[in-house]
Amino acid sequence: MPDAHTKPVTILIADDDPDDRALIREAFEENHLAHALRFVEDGEELMDYLNRRGRYAAPAPAPRPGIILLDLNMPRKDGREALQELKQDPRFRGIRVVIMTTSRAEEDVLRSYDLSAASYITKPVTFDRLVEVVRALGKYWLEIVELPPHGTEPAT
Repeated sequence: MPDAHTKPVTILIADDDPDDRALIREAFEENHLAHALRFVEDGEELMDYLNRRGRYAAPAPAPRPGIILLDLNMPRKDGREALQELKQDPRFRGIRVVIMTTSRAEEDVLRSYDLSAASYITKPVTFDRLVEVVRALGKYWLEIVELPPHGTEPAT
């Protein structure tokens, strides 16, 4: 059942913990949030997804996410590196990133916001807060501030 308050979007969850991924899926299902959830296990796979490399390439490329839920502490490429990389790439700057991590370190919080993270939620996650953040991003950012498709001019 679609959620009346949120525009459906693809949400990419980058988290190496299978239990956390299952809890996130459950929270979205229980709250009837009508989103397409996609999961990756680390920052390297996140960048493969965004760049449509490997298993995320054609013939059926992965849909572009409107929101990324990003854990900071992951193997191979952690969320800090992935956040910096995606915010440096003009193709991905407009994707809203919500940090979901166990790190309460002030340097991680400040660095995440410096790199334009939309929100910072510490684990264990309060799923009411997660749902609230996603609804707000969907309602306000994605409906009001969404950029027109590339190559078209906004109406004046």
